Amino acid sequence: MASRLEQFLDRTAGEAVEAFARACRGAPQSGAMRTYAVGDIHGCADLLIALLAAIRAAHPADRGCKLIFLGDLVDRGPDSAKAAAMVHALQAQAPAIECLRGNHEQMMIDWLRAGEDLWLVNGGLDTIRSFGVEAGGEEAFTEAVEWMESLPTWREDAAHVYVHAGLRPGRPYDRQSDQDRLWIREGFLDVEHDFGKHVVHGHTPRLGGPERRPFRTNIDTGAVYGGALTAAVLDDDSPAPIGFLRVPDSASLRLA
Repeated sequence: MASRLEQFLDRTAGEAVEAFARACRGAPQSGAMRTYAVGDIHGCADLLIALLAAIRAAHPADRGCKLIFLGDLVDRGPDSAKAAAMVHALQAQAPAIECLRGNHEQMMIDWLRAGEDLWLVNGGLDTIRSFGVEAGGEEAFTEAVEWMESLPTWREDAAHVYVHAGLRPGRPYDRQSDQDRLWIREGFLDVEHDFGKHVVHGHTPRLGGPERRPFRTNIDTGAVYGGALTAAVLDDDSPAPIGFLRVPDSASLRLA
């Protein structure tokens, strides 16, 4: 059955999704893998379209392709419904594409399920308008929330842990609370702690570009505040990112 979220995909967004999913499915399914972790989108769907094209152009033909979104697809930006619909469609079309839940998805869930108003003052009203909730878009909105409820709060591979906000030092990375994975700043950003794998996260915007630390990398570069939308480029044999792709692309590193 077709997803109600498809109504938010205009021709440009739909073609971008199909082209990326096709390229991802056509990449080698075994051997060396290259992973692209995407920072906070916050409704900037046009930047997501451009970033998908940049990743396709940079991806080497001899490597497998994996894409993971670190959450906060929605709120504050102009096209939250389109951004969520794009990522939902990408996941449906290519198994190597994953999405984590961010704190803004969690706030959206909590507003619908429990009536918690924190979301409304953190960009939720923009998202309600984007989904057209007051003009008959309730079913698509509810479908989006149900999908967001199914999203994990972390993933890992051989060298990296992927999470929206961060992890609490002193606890194994696989025994963290969702509260910390979605919200933590103090106690994570201000210490250098080795979790055993390099932590790739977003949540705290940095307009100056990605923040590279010995044990973590922050790739929320403030797309919704006029900054870039960033993807960290990661290989299994290198804990830290080997580069970044950013749109607008004045600071992007193209990799062979």
